[in-house]
Amino acid sequence: MWIDTHCHLDAHEFGNESVAQAAQAQGQGVGMIVIPAVEVANFSIVAQLAASIGNGCYALGIHPIYVPHASEDDLRVLRAQVEAAMEDPRFVALGEIGLDFFIPMLTEPAMREKQVFFFREQLKIAREFELPVLMHVRRSQDVILKHVRQIPPAGGIAHAFNGSAQQAQTYIDLGFKLGFGGAMTFTRALQIRRLAAELPLASIVLETDAPDISPAWVHPGRNSPDQIPRIGAVLAELRGLPLEEVAAATSANARHALPRMVVA
Repeated sequence: MWIDTHCHLDAHEFGNESVAQAAQAQGQGVGMIVIPAVEVANFSIVAQLAASIGNGCYALGIHPIYVPHASEDDLRVLRAQVEAAMEDPRFVALGEIGLDFFIPMLTEPAMREKQVFFFREQLKIAREFELPVLMHVRRSQDVILKHVRQIPPAGGIAHAFNGSAQQAQTYIDLGFKLGFGGAMTFTRALQIRRLAAELPLASIVLETDAPDISPAWVHPGRNSPDQIPRIGAVLAELRGLPLEEVAAATSANARHALPRMVVA
């Protein structure tokens, strides 16, 4: 069995195919798909979608790309929704949260400050409810690490990891798993592939970030959760391990990172 730890199955790119995409993935052995929210407006959407498929669970959070249009009241709404969702067995984490210092608009001083404020406030909510976090980390590895040291959540996943070996080890030491997906399938992605081959297998989880970060054989087309087994096969090849061992290990790692997850 495989687990896709990060999939925006509610994205408009899927149109009305989200449920069919989940079923197709399940037919390929993907036993669970984690659907993170990105803003208050899609909190109910991801929850309803997760409930409508047999292999879905979800997270609630405000993505850094959506922070420019978010208000402090959105944080109040998030906390209230998280408190209510604690009764829902399909709710597994706070996310997607984090920092993005890649998009030029988000690197302006005022927007960096707002991003940090929202990230820290969401870490506080995660800590209050003892929840793991799904973290967006783009050009912000060391700043993210600084804040999770100060406000440590109950572990989680550094999504689409693309840092150094030293940064990877720091995340691991802080109790996080590292998400690897489509980027690892490109032969030119030497650093990511080296890390995928050399980091402890116990620290790696698989993800698609669908509809984004398509693997090499799909790029530049739309990514989808049924690609997880083939992405996993790349990881197995890089590590020289049997496919079944990689499937079992990465799924166990996902369950460890997201202990509320219930997989049939």
